[in-house]
Amino acid sequence: MRSNRAALRAGASMAATLPMIAGALALGIPAAHAVDSPTRDTLAGTKPAWATAKADKGSTSDSAQVSARVYLAGRDAAGLAAYAKAVSDPASPAYGKYLSARQSQARFGATEAQVAAVRSWLTAAGLKITGTTRHYVSVSGEVAAVEKAFGTQLHNYTKGSRTYRAPSKSASAPASLDGAVLTVTGLDNAPHKAASKDQLPPPDAVFKNSGPFSSYYGSNTASTLPSAYGKKIPYAVQGYTGKQLQAAYGAGGYTGKGVRIAITDAYASPTIAYDAATYAKAHGDARWKTGQLTQVLPSDYTRTEECGAAGWYGEETLDVEAVHAVAPAANVTYVGAASCYDDDLLDSLSKIVDNHLADIVSNSWGDIEANQTPDLAAAYDQVFQFGAVEGIGFYFSSGDNGDEVANTGTKQVDTPANSAWVTAVGGTSLAVGKNDKYLWETGWGTDKASLSADGKSWTDFPGAYTSGAGGGTSKTVAEPYYQKGVVPKALATANSAAGNRVVPDISAIADPNTGFRVGQTQTFPDGTEQYSEYRIGGTSLAAPVIAAVQALGQEARGGKAIGFANPTIYSKYGSRVYHDVTDNPTGSGLAVARVDFANGYDATDGLLTSVRSLGKDSSLSAVKGYDDVTGVGTPANGYVKSYRRR
Repeated sequence: MRSNRAALRAGASMAATLPMIAGALALGIPAAHAVDSPTRDTLAGTKPAWATAKADKGSTSDSAQVSARVYLAGRDAAGLAAYAKAVSDPASPAYGKYLSARQSQARFGATEAQVAAVRSWLTAAGLKITGTTRHYVSVSGEVAAVEKAFGTQLHNYTKGSRTYRAPSKSASAPASLDGAVLTVTGLDNAPHKAASKDQLPPPDAVFKNSGPFSSYYGSNTASTLPSAYGKKIPYAVQGYTGKQLQAAYGAGGYTGKGVRIAITDAYASPTIAYDAATYAKAHGDARWKTGQLTQVLPSDYTRTEECGAAGWYGEETLDVEAVHAVAPAANVTYVGAASCYDDDLLDSLSKIVDNHLADIVSNSWGDIEANQTPDLAAAYDQVFQFGAVEGIGFYFSSGDNGDEVANTGTKQVDTPANSAWVTAVGGTSLAVGKNDKYLWETGWGTDKASLSADGKSWTDFPGAYTSGAGGGTSKTVAEPYYQKGVVPKALATANSAAGNRVVPDISAIADPNTGFRVGQTQTFPDGTEQYSEYRIGGTSLAAPVIAAVQALGQEARGGKAIGFANPTIYSKYGSRVYHDVTDNPTGSGLAVARVDFANGYDATDGLLTSVRSLGKDSSLSAVKGYDDVTGVGTPANGYVKSYRRR
């Protein structure tokens, strides 16, 4: 979905694809424990939907090896969810009364007795304990021991063209554990593959944009190219800089001073410090101070080839440089995962929460909702709830494939952006004019048509859909209280009469045709590694931009953490603090002209000229009021100041 780095930089989409599977729950108790028998409690959601009788190929060999994680529910799962809601709700007496990481663990975390009981149960079944944290106990062992421990049988099932292992019924835990187990993951092994490497690869092959460019929207008209929508159109910007984005989203002199922002991705760019410093100097951003950018990394990496590790270097580069460009005084901590799989990404998120490494967390990764499973949904949401209790807010990109129909054949949203406990960030096309003046935004959605052979027309104008901001209505997550009364009923009830979560919540620049310029060390055709710059976009840009704007807001309120921001974001709906983004802000069609290198880096193999129409996001539309492309809108001049404490 979002993994081909070269294609993404060429202007399609951006947030990296991963085999990660995640989900979300409503604002309530994670993972209900139904009674399976008088002596066992069912761990709901541990049998995947694709493990059907029709797909069943028989029992998995008893001697086959399984690695799993048993997540701990803690001493008060219901209390954790309730307090996470209360502390985040401006209308609650408990609003803003955050707990420290130590206090939250003492109040809601697993007790030593619970951990000991879980370990005893697992070892008694014949499983080997491979690790214990405050969140889970990891185990390994043969299928026979796993079946004994979890009260289920493991079978082989076909899923597409492949065969995977999965439980034949939901797993369970002894009732004597008294609800100490939240869920178990790893009993099914889709889509995991047994491949690993310990060394990180060199940077991806170079990508550069060709000109002509506009320096700001409309500064350079493509007068020799065919018209579009009855007029001559401008060349795409070379890439906006921090100064332009600060002006567009109302920074108002705030810099994020004293605020900590964390960024999670997989792996880690070996040149990030050099690239970030070089970029800041080149574009007039504040110089990075000693200790302002830090990295928290795993001891080793796995699945580097499978996950396309080098492609994640550009992701980290974009996130770090975008955050610093908008909030130049904020401290940035990059927390890299050992791979692009759920267990490793969860570990990164947990590091942030357990050590309170930041108050704001930007996450530019995700997967389609069809791949989510309730077991991992519970594990993710528990981390988000602990974060909310501590005053930590999580911001996730909403996706780069619109309604996902063109990508998957099914209309759906992305995850973890669909979680009721995170802020889903949608995307726009942004026009910043002369003197950094905000002109307008549309919902991000792009149609592309190429220049005809004779250069006199655009072939099949407006062309084919290429990419757009992810959004829509979840099929699995109930409508959270903060969306009621704001999200139109037709959207909320699209998949259920009771109402479901709608994505996104808020939005910012994402269209790579009106994108952001980044600088990164890349591998050139002659094999050398050199720093160069290119324009990029996607909701992988929108997420760190919004995270940085939130840092400005936190500074404006005297450094007091905003925490889980959705209740506050929706409480400001309809006010002038938002740009109410629509697909047709000027009353006529909008487009830009692009000229790209055919080979991605120079003119040796020729140039490709195209027109990119704006505001064309699959079946999704940005309309007046809340919509499923841009949410409540984008931050306007009054947004940052609205966080000032009165």
